[in-house]
Amino acid sequence: MDESGGRGQPRSGNDESADRHAGAPARAADPTPADEQPTDGRRFPSEQHDDAPEAGPAATPPAGPDGPADDSAADQDSATPEATPAGDRPSLRKPGPTGDSATGQNPGEAPAPDSGAPDRGQQPSTPDPNSRTEPAAPGIGDRPLAHSADGKGPAPQRPPEPRGGLLMGRPFGVPVYVAPSWFLVAALITWVFGGQLERVLPELGAARYLVSLFFAVAFYASVLVHELAHTVAALRFKLPVRRIQLQFFGGVSEIEKEAETPGREFVLAFVGPLLSLLLAGVFYLAMQTVDPGTVPGVLLAGLMISNLIVAAFNLLPGLPLDGGRMLRAVVWKITGRPMTGTVAAAWVGRALAVSVLIGLPLLTHSGALGSDAVDNVGMDTVLDALLAAILAAIIWTGAGNSLRMARLREHLPELRARALTRRAVPVETHTPLSEALRRANTAGARALVVVDADGKPLSLVREAAIVGVPEHRRPWVAVSGLAQDLTDGMRVSAELSGEELLDALRATPATEYLVVEETGEIYGVLSAADVERAFVKAMARPS
Repeated sequence: MDESGGRGQPRSGNDESADRHAGAPARAADPTPADEQPTDGRRFPSEQHDDAPEAGPAATPPAGPDGPADDSAADQDSATPEATPAGDRPSLRKPGPTGDSATGQNPGEAPAPDSGAPDRGQQPSTPDPNSRTEPAAPGIGDRPLAHSADGKGPAPQRPPEPRGGLLMGRPFGVPVYVAPSWFLVAALITWVFGGQLERVLPELGAARYLVSLFFAVAFYASVLVHELAHTVAALRFKLPVRRIQLQFFGGVSEIEKEAETPGREFVLAFVGPLLSLLLAGVFYLAMQTVDPGTVPGVLLAGLMISNLIVAAFNLLPGLPLDGGRMLRAVVWKITGRPMTGTVAAAWVGRALAVSVLIGLPLLTHSGALGSDAVDNVGMDTVLDALLAAILAAIIWTGAGNSLRMARLREHLPELRARALTRRAVPVETHTPLSEALRRANTAGARALVVVDADGKPLSLVREAAIVGVPEHRRPWVAVSGLAQDLTDGMRVSAELSGEELLDALRATPATEYLVVEETGEIYGVLSAADVERAFVKAMARPS
């Protein structure tokens, strides 16, 4: 994401203000009377049929075993989405790695599989604000889910960490992966450079391809040094780095958070091209010690030129390149608004993409880059145009992703636990489910918290478990049999918001969380599905 700004207080995802829970929070001794707290108009179901259709699993930010909790937001705003179709479902992962050159992208680099954002956040999947969603259900328990009647399912599992290719090592504790696409570009470099060696050193014969393969590996080693420069600077600023990935046309350092100041942002972006320039200088000095007509001389010259190209390309002033992040930092410093810097650098990046698409083929065709005009006919012209199109598409896409992820970070403060929490009724362990639902409906609450005789919360009654119990059995089913035991990670503070809230939910995947005041009193229950709906709604709202 490109900014940490947007600290205002926009509406929450379900359009409920923090005043909804004003007054004394629900105590464990007995349910809160209906006349002491406002109701949101939702009620537990008074009837449930066994033959109702089943719904699919919910999309929740932290993956859990249960289906979605009911939507507390849709009754306030009918446009609020509840769930997205499978495959298009947005993720609540923290804004992910930038995929830009400031995090280490190099010439022609494609964004990382889970990146594409202009900022170094955890590269979650970016929600699509245009995705269509289903209307919200009318109330908790109104739609049965595929769960057993006892409400117990498999323990929540963390989603597997994407590896990103072949693990090569962990310098500075950061995993370095080589993506499968690297082998394709390595083969391409070997073929192209081998053809050049045939003209320069014809005596090598077929061995020229071994020399060319060595050059491809050495070039990507210098790209890795470029990425390590970003990584070391990020670690110096106490910014966690998720991984480094070498891939088609370059590499990317996936830094999970953005710099806190424009000065740090500038340094973090500049160190990559600076290291590439230093490497070019080292290779130039080494060239002076060998004969230019030998294999070492040709290799050193090629590595010097390639590092100069890497540095020059990344210094171009447009997102998602390093130069674009440097421009963003300058505009951020002048205006005091990171979002303004992102917009300026992103639009310069788009202009740069158009310039590359049109200008690169013209330069090569005119011989301005050292090519003979006769050689720029036929296949060479097609290759030049294809390369220009690929580079332009990467820059254009990266600039657009930068704007989208900046908007996401700007709207993250809208995700506030206090505003998204459902009112809860405390019930004791052996309370029949029918009695617990009656108390909740009377109090206008939409969640049940199981407490002991002293009022200490023990577990949460999951909505998915309630809908699995037919109405005629509810007087004989105790709420404790439908509850999920509370762990420390399932207790969240009512004061959490934005990235802090997402971090807390991601650390302990579940479908419901107990929200508590700073004093430890019960404030209510937070549904992961409600957080996701608020997340999608925030992304759909323009900046």
